[in-house]
Amino acid sequence: MAWPDGYGRRVLAEVDSTSAEGARIAGALAGPEWILGLRQTAARGRRGRPWVNPPGNFAASLVLRPQEPPEVMALRSFVASLALYDALEALAGDASGLALKWPNDVLLHGGKLAGILLESVAGHLVIGIGVNLIAAPGVDQVEPGAVAPVSLLAETGKRVLPEQMLEALAAAYAVREVAFVTYGFGPIREAWLSRAARLGEEITARTGTQVFRGTFETVDESGNLVLKTSEARRAIAAADVFF
Repeated sequence: MAWPDGYGRRVLAEVDSTSAEGARIAGALAGPEWILGLRQTAARGRRGRPWVNPPGNFAASLVLRPQEPPEVMALRSFVASLALYDALEALAGDASGLALKWPNDVLLHGGKLAGILLESVAGHLVIGIGVNLIAAPGVDQVEPGAVAPVSLLAETGKRVLPEQMLEALAAAYAVREVAFVTYGFGPIREAWLSRAARLGEEITARTGTQVFRGTFETVDESGNLVLKTSEARRAIAAADVFF
């Protein structure tokens, strides 16, 4: 598929972290730039956790400079989630089994296939994306109670190269970005909710200090997870979700 106009691309044989590389080069970029790392030596996930990423899996970051307040920039986790869903559907030829987990994971057949990490760096936004294309970490390598990782190859039998994933994702992201900038979060939110995992079901949300159990009602206009608990209806801005 065609590479989107206005987006740069660099492919690195080895890098510590594509998001770290994005932070280093952000100030010198003239426009949005995708960075693909074929091998990462210091990958990281949410809350600074180490992230296992064997060669053949997908690790890339998109560096942007949005002209918006931080709370609007942060909504691009939903833009990126939808683009990743779109790209995986296009590559696999089938969306059955795909779902989006708040705040920033893509599930396949109930297992974690991909994750997204947003970082703000000197006025730039770095969106890091990892996909288990050919291999998934063992259950012993993830947090107890977390969704078990899965790979695209094991679940579907389809072997996708990182470069193919990048082309599909870049094309899909460009479309969703235009929609977000043009129409705002509303349509993105509705599209995300239509693909949401466990909507209307009981889930657990763990913040840094509290644990909430309740019904996943919706995602509000600010991107918060809305839980109906036994005590109250709560809007949660940041948490890890467990099923």
